[in-house]
Amino acid sequence: MSLVLHVDAAAWRSHQDAVVAAREGIVPVAKGNGYGFGLGRLGAEAARLGCDVLAVGTAEEVAAVRAGIPGDSESGAGSGFSGDVVVLTPWRPGDPVAEQLISDPHVITTLSRVDDVAAVAAGHPGARVILEALTSMARYGLEPGQFAEAVAAAGPLEIVGWTIHLPMIGEHLGEATDLATSALAAHRAPLWVSHLSAGDLDRFRRTFDVPVRPRIGTELWLGAHGAMRYLASVQDVHEVTAGQRVGYWQRRAGRRHHHLAVVSGGTANGVAMQAPTAAATLRQVVQTLANGAMEAGRLALSPYSAGGHKLFFAEPPHMQASLLWAPPSVHVGDELEVTMRATTATPDQLILD
Repeated sequence: MSLVLHVDAAAWRSHQDAVVAAREGIVPVAKGNGYGFGLGRLGAEAARLGCDVLAVGTAEEVAAVRAGIPGDSESGAGSGFSGDVVVLTPWRPGDPVAEQLISDPHVITTLSRVDDVAAVAAGHPGARVILEALTSMARYGLEPGQFAEAVAAAGPLEIVGWTIHLPMIGEHLGEATDLATSALAAHRAPLWVSHLSAGDLDRFRRTFDVPVRPRIGTELWLGAHGAMRYLASVQDVHEVTAGQRVGYWQRRAGRRHHHLAVVSGGTANGVAMQAPTAAATLRQVVQTLANGAMEAGRLALSPYSAGGHKLFFAEPPHMQASLLWAPPSVHVGDELEVTMRATTATPDQLILD
């Protein structure tokens, strides 16, 4: 009795194949929770796709993508990724795992500060590195005025490329082009970019005579809409009366609440876990306000659905189970659809159908 991610393997992999075929030099991204599939699974899929490089978020994730899915021989992709792995989070002094991996010939370390470039060059001559340019994201990176200084500090390091990590919204081809021009003036190396549209990526590629490596995660792993379904099992159903107290927090049942369902899935699985909304549109603002008003009145919609309708939480989800107000049509053993945010989802089981 668990929360299960069902994947239409043929549709999912067909989509992956199409994305890779359309993006020359693609670098798949596998980080965090592996977009809901797990890092081992994505490492195995990247190997199946024949990619030469895979990007992970942190040094700790390298081992997971290399491990793949041990013992999985029926899925069509079980062995881990054996190619080059680029660590996206820039190296900083004092990280023992990152320090250990710097000299691995199949690991590419990201550097985003001149001092760090000099430190790695002194301690690990010959290491393979990628230099990150600071974009309008204002997260990590070297400013254009530091490019030449960083290259000079690199000395004995192998500079694999320049990486340009752009915001997810807005037009940023001009910004990427300006940064790439400055970077190549300091040192000629491949350009690694993210979040350029297909059209902008083509224009960017035609502008420069060095290899361009697009980093792609969400589109590759989550773009096969309809190929993934999260299902949770109903473990118990209780008849309750109006005013009866239920759950950890002993909230009273309302006059219309007569059926309390205990379903699999909770905070350990990422149920109802979400990042703060960007509220970029008026509709999103209204939805955020409406949801806040309902929660203030202790009426929180859950991500669980029965008969095409979302059910209300009886109280906040627990670690591995949730309490819901359900219609009489819900019975023990039923499976409910669950709307999950893939980047925070950790299903108990993944089944390739």
